[in-house]
Amino acid sequence: MSLIGLLILLLVAAILGSIGASLAGHSSGGCLTSIALGFIGALLGSYISQAVGIRDVLYFHGIPIIWSIIGSAIFVALLNLLSGGKRRT
Repeated sequence: MSLIGLLILLLVAAILGSIGASLAGHSSGGCLTSIALGFIGALLGSYISQAVGIRDVLYFHGIPIIWSIIGSAIFVALLNLLSGGKRRT
């Protein structure tokens, strides 16, 4: 993989991770957090899609778009649940 290809993957992971995090209500974190959420979401989303038996129709450089967003949103929701999340008063 070339350097440009790696940068494109990082950009796509950052975008997908930030979309998934915003869907789950997570607003803090920067670019590195979004990239990590995008990659974890892609792994979790791929696992869930195989377990359910539903394939993603949108792929970009081997990353399932829809399931990455779903996976990162689920991962952020689990993190918020385990950490107590934000308390509203």
